Parts: sequence; C-alpha cells; structure tokens
Amino acid sequence: MIHFDLAGLRKEKERLSGLSEEESFWNDQDNAKRILKEKKHIENKIDEYDGLASLLSDVEVLIEMAEEEGDVSLVGEITEAYEDFTEKFEDFKIKTLLSGEYDDHNAIISIHAGSGGTDAMDWASMLLRMYTRWCESKKYKVQLLDLQDDAMAGIKSATLLVEGEYAYGYLKNEKGVHRIVRISPFDSSGRRHTSFSSLDVMPEIDDNVTVEIDPEDIRVDTYRSSGAGGQHVNKTDSAIRITHIPTNIVVTCQNERSQHQNKDMAMKVLMSKLLELKEREHKESLAELQGDYSQITWGSQIRSYVFHPYSMVKDHRTNAEVGNIQAVMDGKLDYFINEKLKLRD
Repeated sequence: MIHFDLAGLRKEKERLSGLSEEESFWNDQDNAKRILKEKKHIENKIDEYDGLASLLSDVEVLIEMAEEEGDVSLVGEITEAYEDFTEKFEDFKIKTLLSGEYDDHNAIISIHAGSGGTDAMDWASMLLRMYTRWCESKKYKVQLLDLQDDAMAGIKSATLLVEGEYAYGYLKNEKGVHRIVRISPFDSSGRRHTSFSSLDVMPEIDDNVTVEIDPEDIRVDTYRSSGAGGQHVNKTDSAIRITHIPTNIVVTCQNERSQHQNKDMAMKVLMSKLLELKEREHKESLAELQGDYSQITWGSQIRSYVFHPYSMVKDHRTNAEVGNIQAVMDGKLDYFINEKLKLRD
C-alpha cells in the first residue's frame, strides 16, 4: 500500500517557504540550512508525483487520439509511454517505503573479507566493485574513506561514504554476510571453494546530531597509509585507527589529505556506527553498549552468489533469485533491494 500525503507535503512546503522568507532566517545558519534541505527534499517528492501525473496524462491523451482516429500506428508509441510510466511508478512506490528516520541520509558502508583466505579477500574486492557500480547507476557520489588491500590479491576491508538521497534507505538491508561459490582462481587443482565477506551499513549522521562519546572510551592510533588510495594519500603516519573500548569496535580512515581530516572522518564513522547500534539494540544511551561488537555483522548469510556448478544469485530472506550473475556483479541490485524493502520488516 502506498502512503503518500500530497496535501500534507504541499502544506509543509508552504510553511517552510514562509520560514525561509523571514528577515531573521539566516541568523541561525545551521537551522536555515536544515530547513532549506528539508524544503528541497519535499519539493523533490512533489515534483516526482507531478511528473508521474503528467506521464499518465500523456498516455491517456494518446489512447484517446488512437480511439478517435482509429489510428493503430499509435499503439507502439502508447506502449512505450505506458512502459515508461510504469517503470517510474514502481520506483515511486519503492520510495514510499523509505520512511525510516535515517532513510534519506547518506550511507557509510564497510566491506570485510571473512573466512576463505585469499578467495575471501578477492571476493571482498568483487563486492566493492559491485556496490560501486550500483552507486554509479544511482548517480550517487562515492568517497573511499579507507582501503586495506592484501599483498596476494583482493582487499581485507574497505569503507565508503555513499552520498545521495535515500542512499541509506536503499542500502540498509544489504547489511550481512555475502557468500560466493566458485572454482577458485587461486587453486591450481581447480577445485570449488566457498568464501564469505560481510557488509556493514550505517547512516551518516547530520552535523546537528550530537553523539556523546567519553574520551576515556576510545583509543586513537596512527599508522602509515597504504593501499590504492590514489595521489592524495599521505604516506606519512597520517592514517587513523580508533578503537571504541567498551564495544571493541574499530574504525579506520586513511584517504583524507591529513591526519586531522582522517581523525575527523573516523570519528564520524564511529559515531554513526554507535548510534545505529544503540538504536538497533534498543539502548537508552551509548554507555549501555558493552561487549564485543567487533563481529556484529557475522551470522547467517543473507545472499549467495553461485558461479559453479550453475549460475545463480539468491537472497535467502526473500527467495528472490536471478540467473544472470554477471549483471548482478555489474551492479544490477535493484531487484534484490526492492524485494527486501517490500517486506517492510
């Protein structure tokens, strides 16, 4: 069922527009930016609805013309217009399911190689490519915050900031363990191997959200940046590792231009992770988060990617599956993402 209060959105847009026209609006710049961001968010929703209404109207006009003139040559144009409308309408319906508190936020995703040795690290690098391709298809901006590569092949871990509307809402259900079954390119005997890597997903918190972390609860270490960070990676001891002692959560950042920037970004990732964890565990405060959460993402796999003896990708939560595994590895993930969203867990 679609829950879309158009009248309420138009009313809220008018209210925010009124606030933005007040003389004192820019006295509090942070609040002003927040209001303008919310106003833009609402305007995008209204524009999308109006665009759909316009597309549907075009289809109706074409049908009326074909009926009045008995012109069967318009059938192809009508079919194309209707398919365009239905595709955009399905996207619109999915967006109505993204109603969580942080669904419209940017996302921070971390990929970690699991059991399976070199195969698992190669698998982690394949997942990094897959999610980067998906982000590109959504016109999302991707910033590599940290990359720990392996001397043999693949990566040990990677952390990305995905910037774009509803990035977290779409990606939040990708969190979990991803399994690959294939003939290992690293096994001279050509045997089939099963490997695992995990994905962690957190919303990027806004600057106006305060997360109080006791300085006594964290340990900050510096180390030399490494990996394929590009020309901007500082090869001095500018990389930052922050350990949250009560939970054993470790975050790293090495791809900013300075140690100070790396520390700021690492703290932001840690705050996002702790906030998401606190809410998922239904805790009143961060102080209640005690215990080893360093392996919080591990457990039963959410999805299997089988390359051999047949080709199939199957999501174990929704039973959604496709046979074109290469398309999935090239970032065609919307089917799996949408099917999970429809469950409205």
